[in-house]
Amino acid sequence: MSTGPRPLWEAWAKSVPPLARTSTREPCPDPVATATHLARARLADQYMVYETEGGVWHFAAGSAVDVTATATGITARAAGRSWTSRTDGKPLTAFTAALGALRAAGEDGTARHFYGWAAFELAHLLHADPAATGDRPLLHVLVPSVEVTLAADRTVVRAVDEAWLRKVADLLAERPEQRAPAVGGPAPGSTEAVVAAGSAAYGRAVARTVADIRAELLEKAVVSRKVPLPAGPRADFPATYLAGRRANTPARSYLLDLGGYRAAGFSPETVLEVGGDGRVSTQPLAGTRAYGADPAENERRRVELLTDPKEIHEHAVSVRLAFEEMAAVCRSGSVAVEEFMAVRPRGSVQHLASRVTGRLRDGAGPWDAFASLFPAITATGVSKRAALQALARHEDGPRGLYGGAVFRGGTDGALDAALVLRTLIGAGEEEWLRAGAGVTAQSSPAREIEETCEKLRSVAPYLRFTREPSDTADIAP
Repeated sequence: MSTGPRPLWEAWAKSVPPLARTSTREPCPDPVATATHLARARLADQYMVYETEGGVWHFAAGSAVDVTATATGITARAAGRSWTSRTDGKPLTAFTAALGALRAAGEDGTARHFYGWAAFELAHLLHADPAATGDRPLLHVLVPSVEVTLAADRTVVRAVDEAWLRKVADLLAERPEQRAPAVGGPAPGSTEAVVAAGSAAYGRAVARTVADIRAELLEKAVVSRKVPLPAGPRADFPATYLAGRRANTPARSYLLDLGGYRAAGFSPETVLEVGGDGRVSTQPLAGTRAYGADPAENERRRVELLTDPKEIHEHAVSVRLAFEEMAAVCRSGSVAVEEFMAVRPRGSVQHLASRVTGRLRDGAGPWDAFASLFPAITATGVSKRAALQALARHEDGPRGLYGGAVFRGGTDGALDAALVLRTLIGAGEEEWLRAGAGVTAQSSPAREIEETCEKLRSVAPYLRFTREPSDTADIAP
């Protein structure tokens, strides 16, 4: 990718304060509760919690250093100043230039981390119709003023100054909240009413998509439906995250208030993982059955999943396209399917799962891989361009964060991006859930409706809502 207006990004990077203060502490006995506690403290107007592989949680906060990109422009802010440049329809190119300047400005060679999200509509710029992108932000990134890593062997705090270090130290010394101003989700017995909302209209969208597929306009589309939360108290995102994470088995989880979105999510898969050494990996999941408390029933459904022609076809075409997208940015001969059609439990469902890996070719970086793989094939369809066009015809408005990515990366070339599924999302006064299912020529509306309900049950039972501060309820089992 080109470097863009280098002087502009060099000026911005020099204004980004380094994380010059570091403190190492004993490990926290309950890292997810500690991370939630840090988020609830509202140290700044923007924050993110991001859980990576191996049960390591990262917390980042700081309001003065960030980057926002649309289809036409990119704005960076630091130290009370802002820098704006045109993107000419290539926001990832501009962002790569900004990161390059930040890396060059590093004084001690230590990688600087960033946290952010990419909206689903970025896909239209990358693969389909740029005119369908709209004028909303497509990418938002925070370079934090303080970062906390909660690992099994230690807790590490890095901050721009002693004041930030002390704020976090005081919070870490407290006992994470076990009770909070929250109540449970919908009234007893009404969770099913929430997950079924809008299902009839969704069934009609599935039928129209099947007709498109049988007319050979595309091979597969992941059609989703939005489920607005009922009117009433506002969602408590930290409490929902803590309750939901205790009950789920995600590949990644995240809690954020960043760039206009609030989210608490339990992602079943990654869009991609890139190491500083250039190894890149993606984890397509496609093919679904419910997963509950009965081991015998779970095993019956697992066997059914592994032998269902529709589910196997849906999964195989996803892996095929993921392989092709990886090959476009990786060294010749390096791309391999390391795992094929394993079954992974993910909260209220189990999925067919595969892993495709490779090595980035010379001259390619993590954002080249991101541009090729985003959005995840398991959230769009095959071909990706035709699926995006079908989703624009049949879904109820833009997806925004849903089906996009939440990520953590570094100036050393590392990038870990989670697919935004199984997530409570808020923006402005709106709060909602969303779920989709892979539609192929063999799909039936009834089964795809059932699948979206199964996925929504990974979040809906754990919704928590705000209440008067004097009224509290347990938020952790």
